Amino acid sequence: MKDIIGSGKPSVMLRDYIERAKATDRFSDNELQPILLGLFGEVGGVMSASKKHKREGEAFIGYRRAVEEEFGDTLWYFTALCRRLDFSVDQALAAATKNGKYTTAIAANDLLSGPLSEVFSVTTLPSLDETLLNLGKAAADLLSISKSKSDYGDKLISFADCYLHALQAIGISFAEVVHLNLTKIQGRFGEQNISQLPTFDSGFPDDERIPDEFEIVIRERKNGRSYLQWNGVFIGDPLTDSIKDPDGYRFHDVFHFAHAAVLHWSPTFRALIKHKRKSDPRVDEAQDGGRAIVVEEGLTAWVFSRAKLLNFFQGQKELSFDLLKTISQFVSGYEVEACPLKIWEDAILQGYGAFRQVRDNNGGIIIGNRKERRIKYKPLQGA
Repeated sequence: MKDIIGSGKPSVMLRDYIERAKATDRFSDNELQPILLGLFGEVGGVMSASKKHKREGEAFIGYRRAVEEEFGDTLWYFTALCRRLDFSVDQALAAATKNGKYTTAIAANDLLSGPLSEVFSVTTLPSLDETLLNLGKAAADLLSISKSKSDYGDKLISFADCYLHALQAIGISFAEVVHLNLTKIQGRFGEQNISQLPTFDSGFPDDERIPDEFEIVIRERKNGRSYLQWNGVFIGDPLTDSIKDPDGYRFHDVFHFAHAAVLHWSPTFRALIKHKRKSDPRVDEAQDGGRAIVVEEGLTAWVFSRAKLLNFFQGQKELSFDLLKTISQFVSGYEVEACPLKIWEDAILQGYGAFRQVRDNNGGIIIGNRKERRIKYKPLQGA
């Protein structure tokens, strides 16, 4: 039964994946080299992650997710390449299964529009090392492709064949790969409907919810410490930069305010204004407790260390995908993991926009609006 039971993810029509992936492709239609280089780089990731997964086995289950992610990224670039060469990726995969290396079987599937599907499996698999090397060679062959050449069809089909071999050799579900990649690319690049974004305290009393609107006053005194006020009451502890070379970290609570307004999540902010969800002890402990606060503080400090190297994201409209993926790993297991990466990007860029103004003026007022998922800066009166 092991060979029959899949990952539990429903079947995906590749033509649907192709259309949805196309909507997240920000490269121009005539850009070929960045796609080729991206594909080659992702294949390297597949090879590295696959070897680690096989070597460590169940000892490090996280490697499996990494392998699925690398296969998904590879599929995205391969789909983008095929699209630019007017050669559909499902056409390449279908052609690959006709080379005599595959056996077929009829399977009942979960598609209401078609109860049967044909299952292809590699008849004889080489060793994992050989399979991965073949995938690498096929990717290298693609680097010589140009739109002016007419021989790319065989190279695309050869790569598709090696990709299918690698999927089967490592033992992961293609449906799982596709679903994971769709979630990833839509969360990072897709348009987000604010009304459909997750919120985490709508069923709780007002005194356990992050306020729909809030104003936090930030003042720096002569002692160099920053102080926070909410509704005229001092909250939190006075802060310094706690570093040899001052960098403005004493104002880092701005980032928690951005998390609260944009993500509707911030255990630190809840603690500051005493709006933890104590009516549900499980939520209070798991989502608003000390560990969640440490996670948010650690994440904030880590992003800050990266932001310092990039002039605190001055002039940036996007963040690196690697940074966003690391954030996703930071918050895994907490409610905020439901927020798409695009919303995380928005929260961070808004937060740093306000932070730069607070730092430059040694204080200010941060206005948060949960309904609009926005924060803005207002100068202190008389400043």
